[in-house]
Amino acid sequence: MGQVTIYLDDENERRLRRAAADAGVPVSRWLANLVEEKTRQEWPESVREMAGEWRDFPSIEELRGSLVEDSEREPL
Repeated sequence: MGQVTIYLDDENERRLRRAAADAGVPVSRWLANLVEEKTRQEWPESVREMAGEWRDFPSIEELRGSLVEDSEREPL
């Protein structure tokens, strides 16, 4: 496991320690969670579970049903 050194001014250090304490985790865990959240390359499971939950969202057929033929483009 890697180690990282960061330098913070007094105010940011105070806010970091307060945020970690409020979350009930050590500062290192709070920072690791922040890095994971900000660098995640997949949607969280909670977001993926929401797929299809918008009952009033139009279906693909409804969205494409109103398409009209494209206009002819001007030559370049």
